[in-house]
Amino acid sequence: MRIMFIGDVVGSPGREMLKDMLPRLKRKYQPHFTIVNGENAAHGRGITPKIAREFYEWGAGVITLGNHSFDNREVFEFIKEDSHIVRPANYPESVPGKGYTYLKGTAGGELAVINLQGRTFLPALNCPFQTVEKLIPTIRKRTPYIFVDMHGEATSEKQAMAWFLNGKVTAVIGTHTHVQTADERILPGGTAYLSDAGMVGPRDSILGMEREAVIKKFITGLPVRFEVASLKAQLNGVIIDMEKETGRATSITRIIVDEDHPFME
Repeated sequence: MRIMFIGDVVGSPGREMLKDMLPRLKRKYQPHFTIVNGENAAHGRGITPKIAREFYEWGAGVITLGNHSFDNREVFEFIKEDSHIVRPANYPESVPGKGYTYLKGTAGGELAVINLQGRTFLPALNCPFQTVEKLIPTIRKRTPYIFVDMHGEATSEKQAMAWFLNGKVTAVIGTHTHVQTADERILPGGTAYLSDAGMVGPRDSILGMEREAVIKKFITGLPVRFEVASLKAQLNGVIIDMEKETGRATSITRIIVDEDHPFME
């Protein structure tokens, strides 16, 4: 069984890259489950119902979010009704939407997709460790296939989550920092891990944003307006294979598509 996860999609350059590449990636890798992080898809902040529907049309099965989940007001009602878009599960219970969902595979079986948000250098939410600990027993009664999008700044917090869930979930894959890491591995309990899947967005930018504004922010410390860069995009993601019977991960492979890594059909 195979999962394909695509990292944070950033603005219109990222959306155009996803529209072009997602069907081609699915033809090449033949995933049973396809997940896309869309929390930066609308002008670099949040997502809209229109963009979410486009992601589904292009081949996404589930859309995960993060700290920009509710940056666009129109998503508040949409997220209540859409069963395949998930915001961090450790938001307070009164917040619209859900923190996990189930995705039916193309060859049978169901994958549970959980979205969590770290608390280090990010707005304070409920404890992601305690939140997911409560969810896992219920989810495992239904399926052994469990994918966790751990949206966070700190590598240490993401690693801690992976070891905390080692042997209990299929994969813990980090998002949010927009820079793909090279620490992919299978933990001893059969849990695949990567600190950050990377992004789908302007390659020669700074995290998808125009370079000049970000540099000015660092030099002056003054408020600046960040805009998504109008540059050629890259695509980052990950492929995870797992045992059909147990849901244990057997391999993890990073996806990189850019000028230095052209896509080969």
